[in-house]
Amino acid sequence: MEFKGRTLELTKGDWTLFPGLCKGCGLCIQKCPKKCIAWSKVLGVYGTPSVEANDECIACGICQMVCPDTAILVNKKKVAKEA
Repeated sequence: MEFKGRTLELTKGDWTLFPGLCKGCGLCIQKCPKKCIAWSKVLGVYGTPSVEANDECIACGICQMVCPDTAILVNKKKVAKEA
């Protein structure tokens, strides 16, 4: 079985959700410090709504850590340091 992720390219990083793993528990919505995760129109594994982040996301990775189904992947963008 192949899991296709939905990647949102946000300002601070790339936020990927794997709807095939998301059961719609909402734990990520509760734990997000920026309250930038909301229900999506894309259905998850059990036909329940999955989630998506918006551009207020700071790519902290808390949603990835609390997701019981490893359905979220956050890749923070590297910031080039000025010399």
